[in-house]
Amino acid sequence: MTDRIEAAAAELRPLLQEFILWARENAPGSDSNLVGPVVLWHRLIASDNVGRWKRADLRTVLLDRMPQVVEDPDAAADGMVPAVRAYLTFLSETDRLATGSSSLKELLAEIDDLEDDFVDAMEDIVVDQDEYEDDEEEDEGLGDFEPFADELAELPTIRLRPDAELAAATRQATLISKARDLAVWVGSERRVGETSLLTDAEITEALAALGLPAPAPGGKPLADSVPALWNIWNLAIDLDFLQPEGEDTVSADADTADWPFEEDDDALDVWMAGLHSIDYGDPELEDEDATIALSGLTRALLVRVLLATGSKPLAELRTELAEAAAEYDERGAEAWAAATAQYGDPLNPVLDWLAGYGMVEVEHDQVRLTPLGMEGVVHLTDDADIELDARPAIDAMTALDLLSFSAELPEEEADAEFAAWMELREPDRAAKELLEAAAEDDADALIRVQAASMVGSLGEVAVPAWQDALDEPSLRPYAATHLAQLGVDDAPPPTQADTHWLILDMLTISAGLGRPEFVSSLDDIGNVPNLVNLLDVIWKVPHPHLEELLEAIGKAHPDKQVGKAAKRALFKARSTHN
Repeated sequence: MTDRIEAAAAELRPLLQEFILWARENAPGSDSNLVGPVVLWHRLIASDNVGRWKRADLRTVLLDRMPQVVEDPDAAADGMVPAVRAYLTFLSETDRLATGSSSLKELLAEIDDLEDDFVDAMEDIVVDQDEYEDDEEEDEGLGDFEPFADELAELPTIRLRPDAELAAATRQATLISKARDLAVWVGSERRVGETSLLTDAEITEALAALGLPAPAPGGKPLADSVPALWNIWNLAIDLDFLQPEGEDTVSADADTADWPFEEDDDALDVWMAGLHSIDYGDPELEDEDATIALSGLTRALLVRVLLATGSKPLAELRTELAEAAAEYDERGAEAWAAATAQYGDPLNPVLDWLAGYGMVEVEHDQVRLTPLGMEGVVHLTDDADIELDARPAIDAMTALDLLSFSAELPEEEADAEFAAWMELREPDRAAKELLEAAAEDDADALIRVQAASMVGSLGEVAVPAWQDALDEPSLRPYAATHLAQLGVDDAPPPTQADTHWLILDMLTISAGLGRPEFVSSLDDIGNVPNLVNLLDVIWKVPHPHLEELLEAIGKAHPDKQVGKAAKRALFKARSTHN
């Protein structure tokens, strides 16, 4: 079926592209993107001829098939029927409605008849999705972050340490060293078993290599008595220290013995690869159901320490987590008691693992997130699609960090970040760093404008940095403009191309804000004649977003004269720059 879908999609693509162009002029209120799935499934299940449409086809495709395949039922309910109505009109007016089709009048009448049923079908899908999401919310587990989303969003700004410090901390993580030692012991092409990965003799050797105590003799097989060994084995696989080779052979990676790695990025990559190993810290009990009842305990501890801004008394954590375990699972209280009997404290395995992974420290019965732990919890929160205000510490913030974060902040807050950052730097050096950061990606207009604004606020002390920036094409327009404003002798005056570049940067930013803002920024440039005159020359500027902006102007501007000028400019730009 996949091959048929791909072939049909390729067959339909030219026709749909023509329809999109037609719809801009003849059905501007319709969403032409919604037609694609309808036309594709018409071709697959109703007619070999893409131009032959019968009344029955509409019911088959819209009511029988679309509810099964539509990706966004809300959008479909709002716009799919009008889009199909426009598409059928397009086929008729361009003589593409094939012989054997129902008349356009009949087809449109059929659409009118089934529209309410189609909208109802889409709304039913939305209701089902909402009920499914509600069920998911009811099934939240002990380690879910979602119930704390609002509290997490209200936390004060979290400051993260620089990569060099974090990498140094990863090199001290004892669990990673143990995973390395286990992988080195495994060596090359060690055969593993089906029921137990290692024989009893191998397990004894591996425990000795890791410095782990051998379990006391008992009625259970040795392999079932060493969960700590298997947790480290799994961590070694997570870190790519151990890699399977075929179905029954495993080997240490060639670089494993070199841990701790010298390069900071390499060290951090290893640590991040094993971040989700925190779940190995959850208590493992004799009763499997009791083990499941406490699954997520490690994450539950982390989120509560984070909510306490990084430090919380152990006794409070123990009380809160015992209550949470009882609340989330009917066997939670029983499991908590079993973990207390087995470990002395259900949090002992949790804290041992987190401390071994460098994420927490426990001192004077206070649990504290380390800088590495704070970094990890921020990543886990992001994985859960929960927003946190997390930024690099001011003393660790690069110029690019400052520009990136400031672009997303309210003006007063961005000014405060800039002021704090400037307190740690000489103004001339700061200006140079900001402009160098802005030059790293000539496609990022927002960063460039942000940098120009910050450096511009520094006044004459930034002149050397502006002069250096004259050699950078993406920054030259800003440098020339600011040097002229400062009255610097021998500074090159801004050219018309410089002005056009600044305009294109402004349009790039407004285009990212949405259609109304984009159209408003076009209006700010001037009236229709002025805009047409600009389009007649601006196509010459080698701006990285030139072509997409010209295409966007042609689509967004309500005046046809501007649209035509934009299309002409786009053609010239493509002919010249490509």
